[in-house]
Amino acid sequence: MSRSLYIPEGYKTALTIRETQHAIKYIKDIFQQALSIVLTLDRVSAPLIVKKGSGINDDLNGVERKVDFDIKEIGGEAEVVQSLAKWKRTALHRYGYEPGEGIYTDMNAIRRDDDTDNTHSIFVDQWDWEKVITRENRTLDYLKETVRNVVKAVVYTKRKVSHRYPVLADKISDEVFFITTQELEDMYPDKTPRERERLITKEHKTVFIMQIGGKLASGEKHDGRAPDYDDWSLNGDIFFWNEVLDNALEISSMGIRVDAQSLASQLKECRAEDRMQYKYHQMIADGTLPLTIGGGIGQSRLCMLLLEKAHIGEVQSSVWPEDMVEKCAENGIILL
Repeated sequence: MSRSLYIPEGYKTALTIRETQHAIKYIKDIFQQALSIVLTLDRVSAPLIVKKGSGINDDLNGVERKVDFDIKEIGGEAEVVQSLAKWKRTALHRYGYEPGEGIYTDMNAIRRDDDTDNTHSIFVDQWDWEKVITRENRTLDYLKETVRNVVKAVVYTKRKVSHRYPVLADKISDEVFFITTQELEDMYPDKTPRERERLITKEHKTVFIMQIGGKLASGEKHDGRAPDYDDWSLNGDIFFWNEVLDNALEISSMGIRVDAQSLASQLKECRAEDRMQYKYHQMIADGTLPLTIGGGIGQSRLCMLLLEKAHIGEVQSSVWPEDMVEKCAENGIILL
């Protein structure tokens, strides 16, 4: 196992496999409806594959290998998406959305280079959403307001789920604590980024860690971010305290997207100016694409949090290392 597997002492799932399957559907039905209401979003269809070399696929940290294959019928090669961060923004332009309006979709991806553990899988399923904003909305205040609305949808869903399944005892705080990555490094200079996330979330329960992507005063990054979708000064991750795992659980990565100025600056910092050859990047630079805010919300992670599960494989069918499957089975964690 490339990542450490955590086995909670005395863990026993609160729901049977059959109850879990019913509850997964219930969560997804409730949450996506709540999210669409609080953020004013329409549901749309989204691609599983895109053309290789289009510049639309998400590069994540820039080193992950994409799953690609050739196409008999039309020639060339296609790639399985790693996320829809760029596709969503072009869709808003193509579909004619106006400021204050947005879209969400079910996103399925394969990330072949991800390590697997209690919360990581090579199969990614999330709600991807994107919303058109005005230039005046490109502020921390607007970002924070949006974060609070996402958290409201999570808390509402947890309340509905716990009412249906009273055996689920954990609660989720709707009070969001906001902190920047630099403030977090200053607070815990001798800790790793993951340790900082755990400490701050254990204290405040619901946390939004802001400004991810650029280098901190130490010269290190809190975490990697591609330079061409989030504005690193206006983004962040939502964490909830997970009692079962005794750890912070990231549910969402989101942010206000790059404009022409921040795109140029971040590409330069990453020495990735060659990406300006792609139409997507040119459409940001010339103002064709709208200004937007968006993010992804992990479907399986949300389900494991709300259903108080110890492993993401209890709410998601995927492929796992054999020794992980055996270790989980020995400790009452049944992977789907």
